[in-house]
Amino acid sequence: MSILPRHPNPSPLLTFACSKSGFLQLLPISLFVAVFGAAFGLAASQAGLSPFSTTIMSLTVFAGYAQFAVIALWGHPISLLTLIATVFAINARHLLMGASLSPWLHTLPPVKRYGILMVLSDANWAVAVKEFSLGCSGLGALFGGGLALWLAWNLGTLVGVYVGQDLQDLHRFGLDMVMGCFLLSMVFEEKQNSNTLLIGLSAAGASLLAYHFGPQNSHIIVGAIAGGIMGMLVRGRDVN
Repeated sequence: MSILPRHPNPSPLLTFACSKSGFLQLLPISLFVAVFGAAFGLAASQAGLSPFSTTIMSLTVFAGYAQFAVIALWGHPISLLTLIATVFAINARHLLMGASLSPWLHTLPPVKRYGILMVLSDANWAVAVKEFSLGCSGLGALFGGGLALWLAWNLGTLVGVYVGQDLQDLHRFGLDMVMGCFLLSMVFEEKQNSNTLLIGLSAAGASLLAYHFGPQNSHIIVGAIAGGIMGMLVRGRDVN
């Protein structure tokens, strides 16, 4: 995660042209997202969800791995509170992602602001933050790119529900590594300095420890929190 500029553009523009550019920019990675959407559609069908319920979940939740976690728990004698807590734990990183985007989103009307956040995901957030850190408006990448990913996820879900029998083992093709490699490439494309190195190492180290010794999926939020805390410490040091 990079250190964001202290004085962002106070009047970010969200136009059709920049949204179209963001859509096309994230279109290649969305093809792999569609494959995972298909795997989710198949898993949901095998877990006993109806095609309608599966489709509505992908349309309104758009939570990737959290949806897979819910499917894994589906049908077991567990409470709704457990399901909610599981989804929150996996997606808690969105709290930090949303906070990092606040300087650029708070000036937008609520409809646009929450419409953008509806399609927020790791990939379009990473691209948008990179553009913001370079002094550009990343709203196109944030909304247009998010829309490409959302559409791909839902189209993939439909494919998985109806014709997904050949997508049961994504690990065999190595497709489960695509998103991680994409996000890692965003990190290496950033302008590197000692601050970003400290933040990255803190997040990675904490995430690895939580992955091996913590509860399942805890590494996601632990890594995000560790990186955020280190970012605040670095920012405080620079200010002083």
